[in-house]
Amino acid sequence: MAERQVKSKQRVADHGEVFTAAREVNAMLDLVKPETERIDSRFLEPACGEGAFLTEILRRKLAAVKSRYGKSPYDYERYAVVAVTSIYGVDILADNVEACRKALFAIWDEEYTANMKSEASEACREAVRFILRKNILCGDALTLLQADGSPIIFAEWSLVTGSQIKRRDFALAELLSGHEEQMNMDMLSWEYDEETQAYIPAPVREHPILDYRRLAQYE
Repeated sequence: MAERQVKSKQRVADHGEVFTAAREVNAMLDLVKPETERIDSRFLEPACGEGAFLTEILRRKLAAVKSRYGKSPYDYERYAVVAVTSIYGVDILADNVEACRKALFAIWDEEYTANMKSEASEACREAVRFILRKNILCGDALTLLQADGSPIIFAEWSLVTGSQIKRRDFALAELLSGHEEQMNMDMLSWEYDEETQAYIPAPVREHPILDYRRLAQYE
């Protein structure tokens, strides 16, 4: 069966929506193959559609998690969560956003259930659903605004120690301003980030460090 690349002519006319075929997705991702297999390497798809690129990235990351930590349920679960936290997407159409979240969760849950078996945790599943709600957003990557008109805010997730995870929220507009060649006055308050070894804007919000299984309980 041929892959569907267009939902409707009207959506193409209104939004330029055309889906990328799996062969092209894999060919493009193979150009950065080492990064797609690095569990914590972050990816942002600014017009994610139903997740053609993001779902394949997640599959590759989860394969790496299984290869490295498949014999340890404790480590497998932690790094399977980290794999999800590193994937971000924006799409202007709400139905695409919902489809992308569902597709990502389905891939993650299938692998998680197969590897964790009786040790699989519903609290961990709910945490992953929560992370996807924060990482896959409905908005316009050109205006940098969400569908409700508010700025696009992404959460950065960092595994601190054990099962403890730290969340910091950043405005996408400020993150992208770092690509300007000249330092401007708005960047004077930026801070040096040891993880990325680069200057980044101050977060718009910092959250308490939590066990990742409790993320969905805290907004």
